[in-house]
Amino acid sequence: MGSTYGSVANFIQHTTYEDLPAEVAHQAKRCLLDLLGVAAAGTSTNLSQILYRHALEHSGGANRASRLLFNGSRVGAADAALANAGTLDSLDGHDGHRLVKGHAGAAILPAVLAFMDETPGLTANDLLTALTVGYEVSLRAGIALHRTATEYHSSGAWNAVGAAAVGARLLRLGTDATHHALGIAEYSAPRGPMMRAIKHPTMVKDSSAWGARAGVSAAFLASEGFTGAPVDLLSPRETRDLGVRWRILEQYFKPYPVCRWSHPAIQAGLSLTAGNGLVADDIREIEVITFDAATRLHTSAPKDTEEAQYSLPFALASSLIHGELAAEHILAPQKESGALRLAQKIRLTASGRMSEEFPGRRRAQIKITYEDGQTHSSKPVEAEGDPESPLSDEVLLTKFYRNSRRLSPKRSLAIAEMTLSETNYPLEDLTDLLMHPFDI
Repeated sequence: MGSTYGSVANFIQHTTYEDLPAEVAHQAKRCLLDLLGVAAAGTSTNLSQILYRHALEHSGGANRASRLLFNGSRVGAADAALANAGTLDSLDGHDGHRLVKGHAGAAILPAVLAFMDETPGLTANDLLTALTVGYEVSLRAGIALHRTATEYHSSGAWNAVGAAAVGARLLRLGTDATHHALGIAEYSAPRGPMMRAIKHPTMVKDSSAWGARAGVSAAFLASEGFTGAPVDLLSPRETRDLGVRWRILEQYFKPYPVCRWSHPAIQAGLSLTAGNGLVADDIREIEVITFDAATRLHTSAPKDTEEAQYSLPFALASSLIHGELAAEHILAPQKESGALRLAQKIRLTASGRMSEEFPGRRRAQIKITYEDGQTHSSKPVEAEGDPESPLSDEVLLTKFYRNSRRLSPKRSLAIAEMTLSETNYPLEDLTDLLMHPFDI
């Protein structure tokens, strides 16, 4: 297929479900399942509720509308993308890619839904194809940005381009309008300084909400004749293997709902303690040796879930106290007294070798010193969930069911079965399950 797809616009507009290798189609289903579970859990956050109210107050009743996930309210499509992406990004448990140090799906799925929700005649295969196209374009834009920019930018800086690609595809734009949509999105995307957001965690998170909104708006504007500068992030260097190399297969999946940079330390800690749970008063000190970027996640006394999700000491402490780390452990950190006490005893040390390996490899080693003088050290650990050690479908299903506990068991089961189904069903069968409020 690569030889017949001579341009980005051709790939965006003409890729079909039949063009997707079986493993790519299945990976798209895994991404979809994981994203929906994280979104269901994310609806309980203040971030999500604020964005839902914002969308309703400022764009409710719009002519071009889409629905809010697990809520059902109809708002302007761009604001639906903003609110749904913010909800998904409010809980840092969604999939990502090492080389972009961020997330495509958090913006791409909301963009897909913004254009496809309540549109008649569409199928599950249409959604999966659009989702895959969005991932492929986004990830290449992200790799290019990290290669060329001097500063580490948030995911919204590049996943906006993928969101625009989705819009261009679903609005059936011509070649010129497609390139304008991509250019508008790139120019309008939020190039947020990510390390500032890590140093001062707030609800802006990874800016995927604004990336989704920028991309959706860009496609609508291009469809009306609005023009944009040529897109820099999709040069032939990045796009010549579109349809040949499938970057979606390089996605990692998260076992824990916190920044991926914390995962190696969490896994090392849980393996060292066999997941049995610890008592904070039994510990004198825990040293975490890891790559430099992970040591920036140094907040030890988070006051809200945003700070907790970007706190390696708290995430590690909570996992050691509970013997696991789930969403409920980081949504209200102020109530986790044992984890807060233990987090104060965790020291982060940057390793030169591990720092040099980043972002291709992300490793951590921990040393626990007990009050009685005993010490236990782990080996250097890479977190599970990377392409080399993928989470199984069964593990992802377990994670989905845990994240979707606000839904009825019957509804969660129906979403999971439909998402992973080999049958091509009417899309509205799925979206109706996704958009109804929790009490239905």
